Amino acid sequence: MEESTMEQQQQQAQQQLVEKYEADDDGARKLKALEEEAAKSSLKLESLTEGQNEGGIPAVKFIEDIDTFSNGFTPPASAELLIGAYSDLFARYKKIEENLNRKRVRFLQKIPEIEKSLALVQYLKSKQDVSVETPVVTRYSLSETIFATSELDCNGTVNLWLGANVMLEYTYDDAIQLLSSKETNAKKEYQSVLEDLAFCRNQIITSEVNISRVYNWDVRIKRAKKALLG
Repeated sequence: MEESTMEQQQQQAQQQLVEKYEADDDGARKLKALEEEAAKSSLKLESLTEGQNEGGIPAVKFIEDIDTFSNGFTPPASAELLIGAYSDLFARYKKIEENLNRKRVRFLQKIPEIEKSLALVQYLKSKQDVSVETPVVTRYSLSETIFATSELDCNGTVNLWLGANVMLEYTYDDAIQLLSSKETNAKKEYQSVLEDLAFCRNQIITSEVNISRVYNWDVRIKRAKKALLG
């Protein structure tokens, strides 16, 4: 519920900017003024982050005091400029999240394939000394619904696909060593992707919170000014 509320506030903040420049007759002038403010301001995307995790993903700053944060730039950053900057940062985090999700899916497909290949080679090695008396019979797929049977010659070597249409012959021991190494590295990289994904999602939430806080801060200031004017 909180995440949904923050997302709605972020959308309201972004929509407010759009409507502000579309509804006003001098919207083009105000938009140009905002672009000029961004060009002159010392506010940069790097100003919104501090440090990074081991995967190189920058950590977004949480704004404790918006007044102090805004006045820390030259000239002081307006609410529109802050919302625009954090919205840009938010979009970058969403892109990183998308890329990490694609990596996660690839590893979820890759790791079981490596495990199956490793288990098969280990099985062939275990049958190497007894296959002369008891042939190893297996079934393999010709198509999605057609299978055939075959006797395997456990002669101590196996061919492995290495990618890019490359296949090499390995002894059982070398194949087990190679596949074990690939399995270890893949699981390590997968865990790293999960950690980066969790970190990235935290930065997305923090960015949404900052956008909502700046939006609400701007609303309070405008209401206060309106009250003073009577």
